[in-house]
Amino acid sequence: MGLDPDLFDPAGWKLNVSKLDGKTLELSLAELRTLPKTEVVYTFKCIEGWSQVSWWGGVRVADFLAHYGLKAEAMKKYVGLSTPDEEYYVGIDIESALHPQTILAYEVNGQPLPLDHGYPLRLIIPVKYGVKSLKRIGTLFFDDEKPADY
Repeated sequence: MGLDPDLFDPAGWKLNVSKLDGKTLELSLAELRTLPKTEVVYTFKCIEGWSQVSWWGGVRVADFLAHYGLKAEAMKKYVGLSTPDEEYYVGIDIESALHPQTILAYEVNGQPLPLDHGYPLRLIIPVKYGVKSLKRIGTLFFDDEKPADY
């Protein structure tokens, strides 16, 4: 769901951030990598009962929002995220998104994310089960209404 490698063009990937003014901010992985990097090591827990310790690297969601002047967006109650093909999507509360360990990850265990882990960018949110850590983020948006959740 949302991760079919045959339907994904890594060279054409952009993170699309829907702003409240109706404009869309389009960002490349290279642009995201210029922001301060945060590393998080935690026990990733799956609702299926397994867990594993992983080391993730990326940019804090809070730092991302501050850097791109998304102050009004950060005042909304929820963040919605979807894969580029919109086949998979999650909604999270803004407090969890702004948690200091919540990151937009582009590395795992010191290496670039592999395709099966959501290359080029995924959410890592230690305060939620793994199902909320959306792989291959294509779009971010903000709302006061709870977004659809897969």
